[in-house]
Amino acid sequence: MSLQGEVALVTGATRGIGKAIALALGAEGAQVMGTATSSNGVDSIDKYLKENNINGSGLVLDVTSQDSVSALMTSIKEITGQAPSILVNNAGITRDNLLMRMKDEEWDAIMETNLKSLFRLSKACCRPMTKARKGRIVSISSVVGEVGNPGQTNYCAAKAGVNGFTRALARELAPRNITVNSVAPGFIDTDMTRALSEEQRAAICDNIPLSRLGSAEDVAAAVVYLVSDAGAYITGTTMHVNGGLYMG
Repeated sequence: MSLQGEVALVTGATRGIGKAIALALGAEGAQVMGTATSSNGVDSIDKYLKENNINGSGLVLDVTSQDSVSALMTSIKEITGQAPSILVNNAGITRDNLLMRMKDEEWDAIMETNLKSLFRLSKACCRPMTKARKGRIVSISSVVGEVGNPGQTNYCAAKAGVNGFTRALARELAPRNITVNSVAPGFIDTDMTRALSEEQRAAICDNIPLSRLGSAEDVAAAVVYLVSDAGAYITGTTMHVNGGLYMG
């Protein structure tokens, strides 16, 4: 699954799933441009890329700002000499609340960061991909976009939107040899799940047929497959990485 010669843009690459994706793409030879919201995050990305002998850089990005997206694309072209041939939309936040208590800003923040960011970044990247007649776009969705979750109407709506956006864009870009897919993780062993008690983690695992939480590397492996030549005939698909928690 060599990705030599490819430039991969991974948003939200400071830690967790984004970091695992950046490392996995870099291990296959891609030049990785990872984004963070702060200079400290950029330093962290630069450090782990260097430690793993991966060609790449950390860059600051506010996914809710079109100006920031435009500046990012300019920076990538200056650093690499080309536009990204791989885009991984990973950046996301949560603002959980019951609908009756949810504030407008909690709803809007999720839509801007978790959904509208796909519009901004995919639009910026698909123009040069279309010209090159080659490209891969993968967006990180979630199992809750399919099954729902109380207290997360905003998050679930955004993630369901990610999957719908993916299918529509896949149809638009397929004639130009650009594939568009999403990956929907289930319960993954990250900082958030590590904060749960042993009893809570055990209860979650009881509902997963494979009886364990997934790893960030499990999600990264799915992304690498989809952006490689091995996944060239897959587009408009949501790949579920959840240990059997949801079987669509």
